[in-house]
Amino acid sequence: MMQVDLYDLSPLWNLLLIGALLAALPALWVYLRKGRGTPVSRYQALVVMTLFLTFDLVLFGAFTRLTDSGLGCPDWPGCYGNASPLGAVHEISSAQAALPSGPVTHSKAWIEMVHRYMATAVGALISVMTVWAWRMRSQSARSAPNPWWPTATLVWVCVQGAFGALTVTMKLFPAIVTLHLLGGYALLALLMVQAVGSPSTRAQGRAEFEPAPRWIQGFAWAALALLVLQAASGAWVSTNYAVLACAEFPGCQGQMWPPMDWSAALEIWRPLGLTAAGEHLSFQALTAIHVGHRMLALVTVTVLGALAWVLCRHAAFKKAAQYLVGLLALQLVTGLSNVVLGWPLLAAVMHTGGAGALVMVLVWVLVTSRAVGRSY
Repeated sequence: MMQVDLYDLSPLWNLLLIGALLAALPALWVYLRKGRGTPVSRYQALVVMTLFLTFDLVLFGAFTRLTDSGLGCPDWPGCYGNASPLGAVHEISSAQAALPSGPVTHSKAWIEMVHRYMATAVGALISVMTVWAWRMRSQSARSAPNPWWPTATLVWVCVQGAFGALTVTMKLFPAIVTLHLLGGYALLALLMVQAVGSPSTRAQGRAEFEPAPRWIQGFAWAALALLVLQAASGAWVSTNYAVLACAEFPGCQGQMWPPMDWSAALEIWRPLGLTAAGEHLSFQALTAIHVGHRMLALVTVTVLGALAWVLCRHAAFKKAAQYLVGLLALQLVTGLSNVVLGWPLLAAVMHTGGAGALVMVLVWVLVTSRAVGRSY
């Protein structure tokens, strides 16, 4: 493969323009649907739209990773210094001819660049949210949103962009790819707070429902922390390509406890497929990564199931409890499908999306518990 500069900022402005044009479409849709509403209602509609598109971005990021398209364009932010693969046809063709099954092909380049376009569009929408929220605050608009939330979200989406760049330039370094996925979940959480935590929503929650016990919020926080740990474990399995280390359930390799190398499995800062010492990562290490995810999944499902049982006993949380149960079922089905069906693409993408949806539901519970709780 020909040598390229890992960072080539020459197409940056063109990429920003593409992102702005893509962001204009959902922004225009919100304006047309909510044009006669109050500024606050239009702003909330934009937040919900941005949350929806960010969830789509997380799904497409999983699709990009699972189709091995993360290095479809080996430089950042463009593709061989161009704003689209159309300008890099010669370079992509040369790389594909040299290695037809390699990381650079025409289809993989397009998948990678579409992911970057979507990320840029989401960043543009969050920028609009931030400017709009500060403007409403300066005008003392009634029920104006707290502008620090979109500001924090804007900072975080920039951090995500940096992790996206490192994912490419560090050649799919497992720890970086894992942090990039967790950062996507954090972005969903930030937007979810703003989508369900508006002053009007909190006031409605206090008016409609009886106060909830204080400990429910603590239980939800503990469940969210465990879910994040489980998501990190799942990302570690995926980024190290350890899904197929066990091809049956509940056993693995014909045993309940196959040979495993836990020290190598838990070695975080190392290149893809290698140990920190530069040796090839053993199959026993991949097995340990896989089995560790299974063990943690058992604890996570138990805790989240218990939380759902608690939530369904309170009117304010019944809908969230139903979503929680449904998503847990989805995660179990897709997780098992990844093992016994040989890691099918659809199941793998849905498994990643299900984890993101679980994060959103738990954030919803936390915001609601604060709105109707005795300690609010």
